[in-house]
Amino acid sequence: MVQKKKGPPQGDRPIEKAGAPDQPKRRGRPRAYEPDVALGKALDLFRSTGFAATSLDDLSAATGMNRPSLYGAFGDKRELYIKSYQRYRDDARTLMGDVFSNDWPVRRQLEQIFATALDIYLSGEEGPRGCFTVMTAGSEAVADPDIRAMVQNALTELDKAFAHCFRRAKEKGELPADADPVVLARLASATIHSIAVRARARAPRQELEAIVAGAIDVMVGNK
Repeated sequence: MVQKKKGPPQGDRPIEKAGAPDQPKRRGRPRAYEPDVALGKALDLFRSTGFAATSLDDLSAATGMNRPSLYGAFGDKRELYIKSYQRYRDDARTLMGDVFSNDWPVRRQLEQIFATALDIYLSGEEGPRGCFTVMTAGSEAVADPDIRAMVQNALTELDKAFAHCFRRAKEKGELPADADPVVLARLASATIHSIAVRARARAPRQELEAIVAGAIDVMVGNK
């Protein structure tokens, strides 16, 4: 009798299914959106319509993301609003930073600061959007302590930046010895806020520039 050769024990080799194709390794699904671009779209929408009037459906349409994707990327509507406001502040700080840091004569520096602010406030495809801090975040600050802290920080930061300009001008002899840089800074900030509101109300740029020119004359003299 011929004995059949015994193969290695079953446990010594893997069991292969005949004809089973190799399974490809699964990879994470690539994102169909750019978070930075989506955040910019949300920012534009919040600047135009504010927090309460902006629905999740509006945000979904603006960003091209469905609700689950929005939640996964940014959190809920409030978190997205806060992230949008922070993005606005970062962008504005970048645009205004160079103008504030230049060592120009104070009148020229103020003219450039206000001109840059008007460029920001008058921008918008569907009309001037004004200032995020003044036009929408200021309203939400009443009931939301986190947004209130952000608004207060934004106002203080602007006051300090203007105060630095006036303090430097005083040291260079461009302002009288009794000029108070802190008081002048608050006047300059108040002018910024005024033109932001008027810009949103669609006042023409020429009118806003006339307000700025008069305010600068009050702050540094009309020489």
